Amino acid sequence: MLELKNICKNYNPGSVNELCLFQNFNLTIEDGQFVSVVGSNGSGKTSMLNLICGSIDADSGQILVNGEDITRTKDFMRQRRIGRVYQDPARGTCPNMTILENMSIADNKGNVYGLGRGVKKHRIEEYREMLRPLGLGLEDKMHTKVGSLSGGQRQALALLMSTMTPIEFMILDEHTAALDPKTAEIIMELTDRIVREKKVTTIMVTHNLRYAVEYGNRLIMMHEGKAILDKTGEEKKSIRTEEIMKIFNEISVECGN
Repeated sequence: MLELKNICKNYNPGSVNELCLFQNFNLTIEDGQFVSVVGSNGSGKTSMLNLICGSIDADSGQILVNGEDITRTKDFMRQRRIGRVYQDPARGTCPNMTILENMSIADNKGNVYGLGRGVKKHRIEEYREMLRPLGLGLEDKMHTKVGSLSGGQRQALALLMSTMTPIEFMILDEHTAALDPKTAEIIMELTDRIVREKKVTTIMVTHNLRYAVEYGNRLIMMHEGKAILDKTGEEKKSIRTEEIMKIFNEISVECGN
C-alpha cells in the first residue's frame, strides 16, 4: 500500500513566482490497483509521480510504502521497488546499446555490479521468450542498437524492462503521448496485459480520457493539487468519457479559458 500523508510542496518559495501546489495532500493507493490519473496542465499529476519516485522532495508530510516511511529515501534507492516509464521513449532505454545490453542492465537492477561481464549470454534465449509475446519482432533484433528502433518498439521494450525484476509499483508518465494513435493502442493493450500478469500496483498519468476510462480499476482527476474526482470499482466502470470531458470543460470555464 502506498500512502501520501499531508504532503505540502511549494515551487519557487519566496519569489514572485511562488506556487503552492500541494497543501496537506492525502492519497492512499491499495495493493493491486491500476490507477488512471487525469487533469489539466499544472494540476499536479506529474509532480505527484515525482514525489513518489523521489525526483523532487516534499516540503513536509510523509510518503509510506506498506507502513515504511520513504519520504527521505533517495530516488535511486526507491527505483529498486518502482518501475517507471516516461513519455519520451528515449528516457527508458539506452539508445547506443543493443536490446540485449539494455535487457541485461534491467535484469541486474538493484544488484551489485562486480568485474564480471554485464551481458549474460546464457540469458539470451530467455530474453527472446520475453520479447516474443510483444509481437513486434524484437526477439530477432537482440544485437540491434535500441536507438534505431521505432518509438513504439522502444516504449514496449521500456515497459518490459521496467518489470523484469520484482517491483511493487509501476509508474507510467504519459507513456503513450509521444506515439501515433495506432502504436499508442498497441502499447496500452501491452500495458494492460503486463499489469494483469505481474499483478503490479500501477499509477498511470494520461491526457487520453478514453484510456483513463477504459483501463484500470480506479480513476482520479487532479486540479490545483487536489483530487477532485476519485472513482473506484463499480463507480469507475460506470463512468463515461463524456462525463470526464464535461468536468474538464467546467474547470476550463472556471479558470477563464
